[in-house]
Amino acid sequence: MSKVLVTYFSASGVTRGVAQNIADSIGGDLFEIRAKQPYTSADLNWTNRQSRSSIEMKDKSSRPEIAGTVSKLDNYDTILIGFPVWWYTAPTIINTFIESLDLSGKTLIPFCTSGGTGISGCEKDLRNEYPEYNWKEGKRFTGNESKEFIKNWIGGLNDE
Repeated sequence: MSKVLVTYFSASGVTRGVAQNIADSIGGDLFEIRAKQPYTSADLNWTNRQSRSSIEMKDKSSRPEIAGTVSKLDNYDTILIGFPVWWYTAPTIINTFIESLDLSGKTLIPFCTSGGTGISGCEKDLRNEYPEYNWKEGKRFTGNESKEFIKNWIGGLNDE
């Protein structure tokens, strides 16, 4: 049984593709973080200050409800958490996900998808919000990386 779980939230499908490539590359299990109320294209319109995503990201205490949960969390030692970058950080649904589980004793590795914004701000925010967890350095992807590139990034993750 795999000790690695690849979790992801994907609004447009880019993060889903990266997550699937990571899971395939390392033989990890895959879990999609889904909003209980799915996002529509209008919800994701970042140019509209009244769109759902804009309102959620403006309110850092926002915790969109998620549908489903990870079963058998004890089976995993390492959890990768993937998301698109929204307003230079992780979407607030990632906070909902993290807060819905006891991740004590797990190694957490963030990864994000973005055309230009790096992961450093996302990592800083997650580490500051959840300092009790064991975070490893993450990676930003554009969605065009090969499985070989992803394998090289993951390195010896299966050996840990």
